[in-house]
Order: sequence, then structure tokens, then C-alpha cells
Amino acid sequence: MDKVLRNRKAALVFLLPALLVYLLTVLAPILWSMYFSFFSWDGVSDMLYIGFDNYTKMFGGDKTFWKAFSNNLIYVSIIVAMQVLLGLLVAILLTNITKGRELFKTLYFAPAIITSVAIAQLFQNVYSFEPVGILNFCLQQIGLGDWSKPWLSDLNWALSAVSVPEGWRYIGLYMIILYSALISIPADIEEAARIDGASSWNLFRSIKMPLIKPVLMVSIIMATTGALKGFDIPYIMTNGGPGRVTELLPTYMYKTAFSSLDFGYGSAMAVFIVIESLIAVAFIRRMMDSKET
Repeated sequence: MDKVLRNRKAALVFLLPALLVYLLTVLAPILWSMYFSFFSWDGVSDMLYIGFDNYTKMFGGDKTFWKAFSNNLIYVSIIVAMQVLLGLLVAILLTNITKGRELFKTLYFAPAIITSVAIAQLFQNVYSFEPVGILNFCLQQIGLGDWSKPWLSDLNWALSAVSVPEGWRYIGLYMIILYSALISIPADIEEAARIDGASSWNLFRSIKMPLIKPVLMVSIIMATTGALKGFDIPYIMTNGGPGRVTELLPTYMYKTAFSSLDFGYGSAMAVFIVIESLIAVAFIRRMMDSKET
């Protein structure tokens, strides 16, 4: 077996099937969408080549596109903050307890295995105004009844309200990832730092953070790209409304392609989503790497 693993040609032969699957399922659809983006097509009649007109329309005159783009940035910010920062906080707390650790890990991870439809229904009940949902009920019980509102139809709060379920869903997943990174730090390093008089904060900032930085960067990239593709829960809960307050690029792309039957314009938006995801990954990597220098 070792002889086979050291053989580069054998390794390439084993890697080739995975590469072919990747090309067919990831790269080919992207190139196909790029091709469609240069046409006007309703899925039935003949395709009409229009060059860069879809991109000109997208960047120049489509206010809904820019509204969805700005909504997406807010959506990403809320989700990354919830999933990575809260996940890291919970992971740190778990490393400081011994009893009940497995129970907490199971409870926090449980939402990650619940379907999107169930989560959307759950939070619609939480946000409900009539009949009174859990959130409004709690506000009334603590004397903040004036803050009660129909959260999903409130123009100021609807976007945050649809962001929270997606953020909450994967806190446990990132907690597990970051917890695994934290407990993999050799105990003798931590012990040596404590002997030298390092406080808990200095130990975390100067020892633990640099050591888990690669895992933290991967977590931020996963959370960011996942949020940029956010579709199911916002679509189920509000369908982009009220107005366009919760419209995201993926939901707008879906409606354009499959409801308005403008596959060319929808493909142009799909290409944009791919490019913005690549830019986001490059920016995060550059930002994290620059802090090392």
C-alpha cells in the first residue's frame, strides 16, 4: 500500500475521478451559466445573442439588484457574527467546563440537522404577532410590550429577523470546529504560558488565537460563502418581502430565472454571485494573512 501511495502516477489515477466529478458538477455549470448570460432567453423561444446587455442592465439600471446586493452584505455580516463569533465564544466556554460538555455540544449542534422548512416554520412562530409568538410574549412579560411588533413584516427589522434563523442554525457546527481546534493545542504550551504569568486574556490573544488562526479563517470563509448563497430560509419566510426589504441576490436570481423566465439575466446574476464569492474568499485570506506580518 505504501508503495502505491508513493507512486505519483498511481496517485494521479486515483485523483482523476474526483477531478472529473468536480469539473462536471462545479466548473461546467459555471461556464454554462456564463454562456447563457450573453443571451436573452425565456426557455422556450430561440436564444437571442445580446452580448453584455444583461451585465449592463445589472450594473447600470436595476435598482432591485443593488438593493438585493446591499441586503446580502447585511445578511452576511449578521450570519458571520452569529456563527463564527458566537461559535467561538461557546467553544471557549466549553473548554472551561468538564461536566455536561457532551450534552451542551449535542444541544448546540442539533439545529444543524433540522431542515430549512422546519426552521422557517419554527421562527415564524417565534416572531408571530397575532397570535402572540414567543418573542413578543417575552417582551410583554418583562415590561417591553411597546417593542412588540410583527417582526417579519416590519420594514426596519425584517432583514435581521430572517438572518437570525440561518445564523442560529449553524452556531453549533462552527462551535464544534473551533472547539476541536482549541483542544488540539498542546497542554504544555498553555501550562508554560501560565507559569510565565500570562492572564487568561493574554493566553487566548497571544497563544490560542494564533494557533487556531487557520481554522478560524476557514470557518469565516465557510460562513461568508454560505451566507452569500443564502436562499431557502429567507425565501420560505418572506419571499423577499415586504417590498424588497429581505430580497437577497440568490432569491432575486431565482425569481428572475424561474418566475420571470429570463434565464439570460438570471445567469448573469449567477455569474456575479460566483465572482463575489471568490472576491470575498480572496479578501478574507488577504486580511487574515496580513495580520501575520
